[in-house]
Amino acid sequence: MASSNSNSTSSKWDYDVFLSFRGADTRSGFTDHLYSALSREGIHTFRDANEIHIGEEIGPECLQGIEKSRFSIVILSKGYASSPWCLDELVHILRCRKEGHGVWPVFYDIDPSDVEEQKGSFEEPFAEHEKSFKDDMDKVEKWKDALREVSYLKGLDLRKHLDG
Repeated sequence: MASSNSNSTSSKWDYDVFLSFRGADTRSGFTDHLYSALSREGIHTFRDANEIHIGEEIGPECLQGIEKSRFSIVILSKGYASSPWCLDELVHILRCRKEGHGVWPVFYDIDPSDVEEQKGSFEEPFAEHEKSFKDDMDKVEKWKDALREVSYLKGLDLRKHLDG
């Protein structure tokens, strides 16, 4: 029987894709290009600079953006692990994945094994997080688990495509 909703997106989804990225690493280059390409193809994409307005709180709006998106593209870059916010966002994305939310990692100028094992550019930030969050080591462990989980997903290692 045909669905009574002729629109290809159900009312649950406001966005097709949520972009998760470390702004300082990729916003003005790769992420801007990806966002533009998705938009040209008619893919409604949540990106904090476009969907959060001046005066709105970033945290709750981003978490709602994840929940209202069918899919997340997680752009893992050298500075991604230095941001507690990016790591909290990743934990939320992977929690939503258990409910059918799609996740596609993009490894931007990093080795997926560095993400999995928190080594290379991910090692020092975690040493800092362990100091800063010494009273909340459960949070740090959730971040490490989330990075391991996302590293196991089939993704795109940009170092292997078109010279990065």
